[in-house]
Amino acid sequence: MKSNRLLPFCFLLPVFAILVFLASCKKDSYELGQAILPSSDTLNVKTSDTTTIIAYSILQDSVRTDETTTNMIGSIQDPVFGNTTAGFYSQFRLAAEAPDFGVNPVLDSIVLQLNYAAIYGDTNAYQNIKVYEISHDMNVDSTYYSVDQVSTYGNLLANMTFKPAPTDSVMLDSVKTPPHIRINLGNITHYLGNKILQAPTDVLASNASFMTYMKGLYIQTTPRSSGGSLIGISPYGSMSKLVVYFHNNAEDSLLFNLLMTSACARFNTFNHSNYVGAEPMLRTQVLNHDTTLGKEKLYLQGMGGIKIKIRIPHIKNYSKLGKIAINNAILIFKNYETDTTLKPPPSLSLLRLDSLGHIGFIVDENEGSTYFGGTYDKTKRTYQFRITRHIQQILNGTRTNTDLQLMVNDPSVNSLYPYRISLNGTSPSPPAAGDRIQLKIIYTKLR
Repeated sequence: MKSNRLLPFCFLLPVFAILVFLASCKKDSYELGQAILPSSDTLNVKTSDTTTIIAYSILQDSVRTDETTTNMIGSIQDPVFGNTTAGFYSQFRLAAEAPDFGVNPVLDSIVLQLNYAAIYGDTNAYQNIKVYEISHDMNVDSTYYSVDQVSTYGNLLANMTFKPAPTDSVMLDSVKTPPHIRINLGNITHYLGNKILQAPTDVLASNASFMTYMKGLYIQTTPRSSGGSLIGISPYGSMSKLVVYFHNNAEDSLLFNLLMTSACARFNTFNHSNYVGAEPMLRTQVLNHDTTLGKEKLYLQGMGGIKIKIRIPHIKNYSKLGKIAINNAILIFKNYETDTTLKPPPSLSLLRLDSLGHIGFIVDENEGSTYFGGTYDKTKRTYQFRITRHIQQILNGTRTNTDLQLMVNDPSVNSLYPYRISLNGTSPSPPAAGDRIQLKIIYTKLR
């Protein structure tokens, strides 16, 4: 009688063979380009991480901030970047045209409500905001930038100090409402409330007439001397509105809403105080244009703050090696800061500049963010960008080797990003020397 002891092992042989086959097929992501090469050419694969990089921080141009889906208020005193303060201007529209306030309307109060959207910084730090009425016409079709200003009347409508509470519901008449900021515009003067309730009939007949009569409000933040936060406001949130509470000869406890809508002109202002309170290396690099300091440390800041210019001057030297194929090219940036009290940006944007200095997208970004990169790796504390096709095009002569530009986010939404970060430079001192900006290139010399 034959023994069956070998049968279980025999059944496992096909499974084992499959596992060995799968393991032999596994490739690191950077070897992907080798799949299209003849097997003999894989012997010519080379790697390099010593490509010269020049990088330095510069002031960003003012950013367009009109009609964004979020607005910013607040002030933060950053030990690295100094003070940043945000405020915004906005028109308000009648919730219903030609409202009837009844006979002898009397103001009870007028409250500006602002929906929280997000917050960056210390929520325990108090903020002080002031509100003024705008005295100059705004136009929703006009373009406004972060450095623009609109004239206001001198009378102060509100001067309120508060601690942000972005997660705390607010009770109104025993009803729990979403978290929002409430600014009483009637504590100092009843002027604005009475101006609305006593507006002529023809003024209230249409929003066009009303917004010429009451041109809007400016919400201004007082700069902080330490700590602080930048608060995102949702102008289209359910609680964002100007509420006039009143009574008349016939009824008590009446209210009328004025809204911030997409038809309202609205824009943010940002003030970085010329980086007076920033650390010396930042001031020297950015304000005195000392580009050599980019070897040690680099700075990035949103809200029209600071960007980084990057140059790879000798990349064409790879052409001297003969005809080569770039399998992979990864540009790596390392977070200089270990203290993340102020969180690093969730993502950065890498753009290219043309010969005239105009911003354009890098061709590799067409492959999607998963391929291109830019997301912060919390474990490695790095941002990585794959620019393989961009480098290949430069070597092929189909792309000019112009400067690159690193930003907290792309120009279309940068105005909404309060994040900032310090990065290791191109040749930092120990112990950060191994964490310099690097361009890691894997290439194949073609026969």
